Amino acid sequence: MTEFRVGAPKARAILDALNSERENAPVRVLHSVPESGENPAPETGTDKPHVREQQQSTVQVRAVADSGLAPRPVPSWPLLLLALPAFVAIWGGWVGLGRLTGFGPIELLPGIWDGLSINSAITLPIGVETYAAFAMRVWLSDATGPARAREFAKWSAFGSLALGMAGQVAYHLMTAAGVTHAPWPITTLVSCLPVVVLGCGAALAHLLHARQEVND
Repeated sequence: MTEFRVGAPKARAILDALNSERENAPVRVLHSVPESGENPAPETGTDKPHVREQQQSTVQVRAVADSGLAPRPVPSWPLLLLALPAFVAIWGGWVGLGRLTGFGPIELLPGIWDGLSINSAITLPIGVETYAAFAMRVWLSDATGPARAREFAKWSAFGSLALGMAGQVAYHLMTAAGVTHAPWPITTLVSCLPVVVLGCGAALAHLLHARQEVND
């Protein structure tokens, strides 16, 4: 009850499981193979202290798992609360910066669907921030990529996050100063971002795909 912080019923269930496992669980003992000509004495292994400790720890793990005391995963809903205000601020900053650098409503399919228009400023938050999240997923996950792909994902994620922070800073500084049109260096850099994001995303996808082909 003190070790697992449970009540008496669960404690009794764990003790019963431990006693049952100790009585019924078989013990396998590993020993060195002697050289030819030697006649080693058989080892039972049941009276070895390290064998008993290993058996008891295994039984305890099984009993805790059977009693429903296995550790629970960390809930992910706090991440949603963190993401909502960040999404609003990042989206507004990128769209505002896009408007200052010439992004705006365009006809998506002229001559085919003349009434269909879209604001090209939304391409900035979608492209830059989505790639940053994707690259971080590849970098931090244990199930993805060889070292080459994860290294590329790590540094490109850092670069994408740095560009995102620089974009937010530039937008708020220009807005606070009453600037209505961004200077040409900022306009040049921002206009290249969709192409840079596309190139990084394609490169990372090729690295991951190459790994899958090797595994196949």
